[in-house]
Amino acid sequence: MNFAAAPEAAARSGNLLLGALPEHDFARLASLLEPVQVEVGEVLYEPGGLIHSIYFPHDSLISLLGVAEGRMTLEVGLVGREGMLGATVALGHEVAQVRAVVQRAGRASRMDSTLFRAAFARNPSLQRVLYRYTDTLLAQALQIAVCSRFHVLEARLARSLLITRDRLQSDKFHLTHEFLAHALGVRRVGVTKAASALQQQGLIIYSRGNIEILDVAGLAAASCKCYEIVKEAGEQALATAFE
Repeated sequence: MNFAAAPEAAARSGNLLLGALPEHDFARLASLLEPVQVEVGEVLYEPGGLIHSIYFPHDSLISLLGVAEGRMTLEVGLVGREGMLGATVALGHEVAQVRAVVQRAGRASRMDSTLFRAAFARNPSLQRVLYRYTDTLLAQALQIAVCSRFHVLEARLARSLLITRDRLQSDKFHLTHEFLAHALGVRRVGVTKAASALQQQGLIIYSRGNIEILDVAGLAAASCKCYEIVKEAGEQALATAFE
């Protein structure tokens, strides 16, 4: 599909959250959406900064990083085509609480935050979808916090790779050691050791940031239960949005 030539159709088909809306409710939003391209490493939000725009990813992926003392980070969430960046604006929050960094370049639909807040107030279907989605984000953040405290790095890396795979719907993607170190809150040498362990088990191939998952079931077994919990929460949120 030509994204530039058909922005409304592309916005609806490219993002699952928008696609979950009834057609007439999506039509109310269509004219407010702007197609954009986001690039790897682009910082969309910084903690304490005003949220000027809302993003609905299509084939892009956005990492949500908690930041401590301005430099220490830990990934607390991941936003892909199943959701949106900036959902807390609907709850009255104008200031970002996390650093939002583009993990994979791609397309997204962008909306002015003021216009989004007004649209949210008059669209019950959008309200229902976003309430379910924000519950999912909270569950994801809580589970990752538990995972980071109690589980070994190898299992945490497996969990992170599987979630990324699910968001991108691909067994091949690019993640540098540096990015994974920031996401997992560890040193690069730790990522190297954990990735090497998974590679030696024949679960992945990892070379210069290029990752290929060879054995999904095996990687899931090497991961902790947190992966399944996060995955099931996300699937249930969209599946029950309009019950």
